[in-house]
Amino acid sequence: MEILNFKKLLNSFRAAFLGLRSAYREQVFRIFCFAGLLIIISMFVLSLPLREKIIVIFLIVLILTLELINSQIEKILDILQPNHDPRVKIIKDISAAAVLIGCLGAIIIGILIFLPYLRIFLSF
Repeated sequence: MEILNFKKLLNSFRAAFLGLRSAYREQVFRIFCFAGLLIIISMFVLSLPLREKIIVIFLIVLILTLELINSQIEKILDILQPNHDPRVKIIKDISAAAVLIGCLGAIIIGILIFLPYLRIFLSF
């Protein structure tokens, strides 16, 4: 038995990057990526402490992951039920609501983290 099959591992990474490329075609995912990039740049410009940087990066990863799961659920449901079905709409809406709640929480935490630094930064 082989301990580590590099070909399988490489194929797994290839599949993951293909999935990211597919997700990046979605407008909302691109918006979240762009916002995340701006937030990462901001946290370095404002010199946030390491603990706060970790929290911010975690929140960005969380939101992107939630959006990936939401897109996955929507695509599966579109395959299983291509015609309009109110039950499918409810599932999609709940999935989108999970992303929304995650975003609202991230925004509130982001404001709590960034506001003191923005006040100092803007006072100069």
